[in-house]
Amino acid sequence: MGMNKNTVFGWATLIMIVMGLILIALGAFRYDETAGWGFAATGVGFLANAWVFNALKGRV
Repeated sequence: MGMNKNTVFGWATLIMIVMGLILIALGAFRYDETAGWGFAATGVGFLANAWVFNALKGRV
């Protein structure tokens, strides 16, 4: 069973959501100084990118 484009987009979306949540959690709970803001901002960027990948599923 091969993976088609929609399956690849689905897996990429799932991985990006998990990584985004991990980065936001690191920013919120692990790093209290300025680095935490960077981790949280990167996590939000990962979630936005996952949203785009999810929107592209079925269209490419």
